[in-house]
Order: sequence, then structure tokens, then C-alpha cells
Amino acid sequence: MTFREMLARAERLNRSMLCVGLDPDPARFPPSMRGDASRIYEFCKTVVDATSDLVIAFKPQIAYFAAHRAEDQLEQLIDHIHRVAPGIPVILDAKRGDIGSTAEQYAREAFVRYDADAVTLSPFLGFDSIEPYLRHAGKGVILLCRTSNPGGADLQSQRFVGGDRMFEHIARLAAGPWNGGGQIGLVVGATVPDEIARVRELAPDLPLLIPGIGAQGGDAAATVRAGWRGDATATTGPIIVSSSRAVLYPPGGGDDVAAASRQAAEAARAELEAARP
Repeated sequence: MTFREMLARAERLNRSMLCVGLDPDPARFPPSMRGDASRIYEFCKTVVDATSDLVIAFKPQIAYFAAHRAEDQLEQLIDHIHRVAPGIPVILDAKRGDIGSTAEQYAREAFVRYDADAVTLSPFLGFDSIEPYLRHAGKGVILLCRTSNPGGADLQSQRFVGGDRMFEHIARLAAGPWNGGGQIGLVVGATVPDEIARVRELAPDLPLLIPGIGAQGGDAAATVRAGWRGDATATTGPIIVSSSRAVLYPPGGGDDVAAASRQAAEAARAELEAARP
């Protein structure tokens, strides 16, 4: 299946728009494994096994693995997800941005070494920095568009001479000339629901990866209303609403990672589903 097909299937089977972000920080692990980077895979595997029937995707953040020399554990984790939840896409959150042969190697890293189904990228260097990833048929490429951090507006909200803000221009390119193979999606933060709605207007059927609910304070219901499009039978504009810390480290979770993470994921999924039109 292509990334888009996997998304549609996962949303339908799991009745979910929730993406669990896998950002393992050993300093925040439960007491029995706290501070032990050798147990990153074990921790993330427990979360995956507890939530795989509740999600539309999993999103490992590569920096949390690389910072602890745990890239081998990331490979092991993605392989585990593909084996135990073969219909659930894996989005490698890497935010790469480079050109030429370097971009080709980053694409190989994401899609060959790690076998991810999609990867996040910065579009700042233009289409030729994205094209090497699009050569990998069926894989997804999710471009930063309007991010959830306060500083995102420093550049993304600046207007061009023609009137478009930068994030609007990115959305137009992603929905139009850049997306000949139908592989592109966009990142839009839950903390800016008006911008989610504007991006959805410009890119009515592109997948939107939406971080920022949970610990960052984005409103789940406003996010769904602004970004999700579909009817009772099919999704025409899928959204992938990411929650990381709220699921990985719920208050009072203790040593029972599986139970605590599942409870948090169930609550997040239910809140998103309740807002579905």
C-alpha cells in the first residue's frame, strides 16, 4: 500500500485521527527504567503494543534516538511496528532539508535504512530538495507549512508581493505543481486553527500532520473542525493529529507504561472523534 492508502485504511479500521509521537527521553521514563538509554526500544515498543489499535500513525522523532546513539533501536522499533501493525504508517519526523546527492542520501536513510512510510521535510530549499524523496514510489513527503511554535510566524506569516503569506504559498505549491505523484502532505500546528482552515482551503485533499495537542495546548475539537474533510464512508482530507508527551508520559503513569499510555491514547482519540462532523 502507498502511504495515502495506509492512512485511509488505518483511519477506517481504528476509527482514529490520532498519531502517537514516539519521542523517548530516558530522563522521563518510569522509575524502573529512568535514565537508561539502552531501554529506549523497550519503552517505545510497550507504547506501540498498547496503542496500535487506537492510532492512524506512529511518528518517531529521529533526534530522540540519535542523541542517545540509539539509531539501531529506531530501526528495530520501526521493524516491530511493521510486523505487529502492518497497516499503520510510520512517519519519520526528521525535518530534513538539503539538495542534490545529500538529499538523495537522506531519502535513502528514511526509506531504505529505516523503512519509514513517510518523512517530514523542510521546503525552504525548494522543489529540487524534495524531488529525491518523491522518487521512492508510494512513500509520503510531509512538508513544514505552518508550524505550532510561536516563532513559526517570524517567517511563515510574512507576505509576498502578491499577497500570499509564506505558508499559503507552500500550501499552493504542495497541492499543485509539486504534487504530481500525490505523495505530499503538510505540517500545520494545532495551536493555529485559523491557519489549519486556510491551508485546508488551499489544499483540500492533502494529508495534514497536525502536532500541538496535549502538552502544547492545541484544541482538539477546533483542530478537527478546521482540518478534517470527509463523509460517513471516506476521508477526502485526512488529518494526522499528533500527541507525544501526553501519551508517553501521562501524569501518574508510574511503571505501568502500557496501561497509562493506552488510557491517555483512548482519551485523545475519543476527544478527536467527538469533534468529527
